[in-house]
Amino acid sequence: MTGEHYFSAQPSVGERRRDVEFTAGGREYALVTAGGVFSADRLDPGTAVLLRKAPLPAAGAAGPLLDLGCGYGPIACVLARSAPGATVYAVDVNERARALAAENAARAGATNVRVAAPDEVPEEVRFAEIWTNPPIRIGKAELHTMLDRWLPRLALGGVAWLVVARHLGGDSLQRWLEERGHEVARHASQKGYRVLKVG
Repeated sequence: MTGEHYFSAQPSVGERRRDVEFTAGGREYALVTAGGVFSADRLDPGTAVLLRKAPLPAAGAAGPLLDLGCGYGPIACVLARSAPGATVYAVDVNERARALAAENAARAGATNVRVAAPDEVPEEVRFAEIWTNPPIRIGKAELHTMLDRWLPRLALGGVAWLVVARHLGGDSLQRWLEERGHEVARHASQKGYRVLKVG
């Protein structure tokens, strides 16, 4: 990241836009990324595993859905196209990431995506599903604070899908979530990543 973390609110690194193409849920996506956002050169391998292994919402899902730490928006775009009747909140602290997520939602024809900073999501909104490739590198304290803020906003019967690299603490994160009273199942493992289902 050229010395700057992707979770900066206003990245100072050069924008240097580039294209990323991938397939998920049987659909092809062509999105744009830029410097200063997470995984600016490709679809992050963890995100790819999450989109491949966790069950995408059904076409008739009502939502609302949350892409937490949306980056340039690949998960939000896939969720929105999979469930066109659901509102998908794409949330990130990074201003540049939010701008790209909005642009990519428009590119993908995902008119049901709402891009927002964390404090812009109405407090009363409860989510049927939360999807996240959480920013492990911000450190445990900040990561736990983020998850403690958003996981309680699952609706009754809602589920969160998380992907975490095993070598970055996927197993310890599972233990911490269980200690916080969440029901956690290891849904899948692939290429060194854990996909966790949290209820």
